Amino acid sequence: MIVTRAPHRISFFGGGTDYPSYYLEHGGKVIGGAIDKYCYITCRELPPFFEHKHRIVYSRIENVNCLDEIVHPSVRETMRYMGVTTGLEIHHDGDIPARSGMGSSSAFTVCLLKTLYALQGRIISRENLYKEAIYIEQELIKENVGSQDQTFAACGGLNVIEFMQNGQIIAHPLVMAPERLKRFKGKLMLFFSGISRFASDIAKEQIDNTHKNLDSLSAMKGLVDDAYGILTSPHDNFDEFGRLLHETWQYKRGLSRQMSTSEIDCMYETAMKHGAIGGKLLGAGGGGFMLLYVPEERQAEVRRALGSYLYIPFDFDFSGAQIVVYKPSFQ
Repeated sequence: MIVTRAPHRISFFGGGTDYPSYYLEHGGKVIGGAIDKYCYITCRELPPFFEHKHRIVYSRIENVNCLDEIVHPSVRETMRYMGVTTGLEIHHDGDIPARSGMGSSSAFTVCLLKTLYALQGRIISRENLYKEAIYIEQELIKENVGSQDQTFAACGGLNVIEFMQNGQIIAHPLVMAPERLKRFKGKLMLFFSGISRFASDIAKEQIDNTHKNLDSLSAMKGLVDDAYGILTSPHDNFDEFGRLLHETWQYKRGLSRQMSTSEIDCMYETAMKHGAIGGKLLGAGGGGFMLLYVPEERQAEVRRALGSYLYIPFDFDFSGAQIVVYKPSFQ
């Protein structure tokens, strides 16, 4: 029996520049952090007493006899990639709903990949873990996904991630003193819009529009360095970070017609009216979670104003993908 977990993430700045269609030509950069909301996978070798060979449990249950019969694309392609031949039972549980802009699908792939390595008695480095997860999602599944979610899920922590034109991906940990990090995190609020959507569909339009959005993407990439300067500055006023969030949201809304909706716009405007300095929708857009920067003295007012939306307290995760339980079965 093996239990593995991988964290979800929040992206502050640079989202959109982590798509290969952009960074392989222009280079990309993001800044964000993994949080203490996790994807969990439980896996064991399935005893040979059943009519099926594999059992996969997530929002549906699949009992199948070969990999080709598996509907879940990440399970099918990751098991095929790892050369799985023994019967397996795989259960997924998550702290965050799917299709909500928190990198849930990539956290799943990272988590499953690490699990299958452990099942084979092998260790995979964090760097290889996110590189192989990216390969599975982008090349095998052919998903319209970027390359930051897998990196945050594998590494954890606050990071500036660079996406080089030669395809190399480098994660640079963002170092902050614990008390300073606590003060910064205390300015952030997370709300669930209640709207789930297929990120790949929205991302496809954004990818197709890359050539039209070069100026906006370049500006959004530039905000990464500005944000890094604020977080590493000796000064203790983070409000400019909130204003940069507002700025990047204005750029982000223009990347795709599906990026925002009238309800999302109303939600954001309400938060700004009641004390938020800035914020943005996480992920590909269209729904999911909204991150807001709100001074502590205005947070109660914002929570009341957004009372119809679910408020999600969170902290940062610095562990990345990890094995929680490792009890291999020996023949």
